[in-house]
Amino acid sequence: MAEIKKLNNIAPALILIVLVIGSWELISNFSDIPTYILPAPSAIVRALANNFGLLLYHSGYTFAAVLPGLSLAIIISPLLALLMDRFTFFKKALYPLLVISQAVPIFAVAPLILIWFGVGLLPKVLIVALVCFFPLTINLVDGFSQVDPEAIELMQTMRANRLLITRSVHLPSTLPYFFSGLKIAATYSVLGAIIGEWLAARAGLGIYMLRAMHSFRTVDLFAAIIVVVVLSLALFKLVELAGNLAMPWQRTDYEHPER
Repeated sequence: MAEIKKLNNIAPALILIVLVIGSWELISNFSDIPTYILPAPSAIVRALANNFGLLLYHSGYTFAAVLPGLSLAIIISPLLALLMDRFTFFKKALYPLLVISQAVPIFAVAPLILIWFGVGLLPKVLIVALVCFFPLTINLVDGFSQVDPEAIELMQTMRANRLLITRSVHLPSTLPYFFSGLKIAATYSVLGAIIGEWLAARAGLGIYMLRAMHSFRTVDLFAAIIVVVVLSLALFKLVELAGNLAMPWQRTDYEHPER
């Protein structure tokens, strides 16, 4: 029954995707639109297969920035969110700045990072960390604000120290918010790495896309976009899997152990 329910949930999206791709294929093959404007999906699949090794090579360079950048955001965001939760002054001072920072496009900040840290892996890692930092921090701050104060008072009545309260009350309560923010950050991380590569890099999916664009190889550009989408979805599913493992009580198929 669960499999049938899942299939029913994704069936409308699958039908829509098939209709869009089918219409796209017909329009590309039976119209006068040049292939460098709108290549057929079948041509994109062939380009993806023919250049698979090259795309895999560039994906490795992109992931070399994604993983440490995302990891850096995962380390810093909880620390800053906890600081803002513990001290009202820091929350009042930093929260508005975090919101205002999102009004500044990453394209405006990225050149400054390149000027300060040069061309190489480090600026790309920092750009990814900046892109991932906001959704993680904001979600964690909101999560900390939703912690049940009565549970904290109960732990304090039982003379629990701050570390035990954090581990037993704050952590379980904020995990859903953490993984919710991490899903967004994971999908943004590939985009952040590509933005860094667009500005200055020797290899990576961003460089591959720029070269394809400048050569009017639209079919290769679409192939690279597919790879970016696949990588983003893979990271999203990995975070979702990690969330299910860390929070089994959130799963619909979870069965509470009998007492």
